[in-house]
Amino acid sequence: MTKLPSLMLICSIVGLFALAGTCGASDGLDTVTITGSTTVMPLVEICAEEFNMLQKNVIVTVSGVGGSGVGIKNVASGFSDIGMSSREVRANEIELYGDNFSEYLIGYDAICIAVSKSIYDSGVTKLTRGQVRSIYNGNVTSWKELGGPDKDIYAVARMVGSGTGDLFNEMVIGDLKTETLGADTYTQNNAEMKTAITKSDKAIGYLGFNYVQDGNLNAVAYEGVFPTTESIRRETYPLTRPLYVMTWNEPDEGEQAFINFILGDEGQSIVEEIGFLPAN
Repeated sequence: MTKLPSLMLICSIVGLFALAGTCGASDGLDTVTITGSTTVMPLVEICAEEFNMLQKNVIVTVSGVGGSGVGIKNVASGFSDIGMSSREVRANEIELYGDNFSEYLIGYDAICIAVSKSIYDSGVTKLTRGQVRSIYNGNVTSWKELGGPDKDIYAVARMVGSGTGDLFNEMVIGDLKTETLGADTYTQNNAEMKTAITKSDKAIGYLGFNYVQDGNLNAVAYEGVFPTTESIRRETYPLTRPLYVMTWNEPDEGEQAFINFILGDEGQSIVEEIGFLPAN
């Protein structure tokens, strides 16, 4: 008889766990996982936080590990539900994975050519495409050759798989597959790029528009045009680029709900608040 209370207690605990499991299963929460571009990530993270607070049916989680190429691959492989990309899906990716991507334009950004503040203050406030190419090809190695101080150039580039890096190679260097032989170091994302530039007194790098709004660095004019909200909106700045989220096939109900939120008034307001330009 002394064991009866213990047995009853165990049964009660098991019953509670079973009830909890039943309640959890009836919640019907839909989890949407998002991976990809570190440029797009700050925007999507904030949108996810707002979206998660506004409704109870869908939970959105965001990770920016790997860059645009990884986001595209993850969606195609089913590893994530939505991919983030700072470029369109390429023909070779469609050939590799299939043509089942559904892409959604959510805003615009720009690749900014930025230098350490001391370099900017010394007079290097504008660079041509040819000058930037010469730096990253390794043909120009001193700021003195560009009207700056007698200092070696510390060139920072992005690692393979970065949408920012791919577009830089394509739009500035002129060849997607060309190696930037003049680069002194490589970074995984915009935040690391900004840190590398700001910690040096002789650096150059390239990063998203919202990453050059503060800190010990300055965006230079590229081909005579400074990256500004106006020049990006009008696409007069040469390195303007679209920002995307994408799904594999048509989005399901939860994925579509979140995409609709980003493209709606509140989501597009967030686009502007963090330094991007809205899609509509």
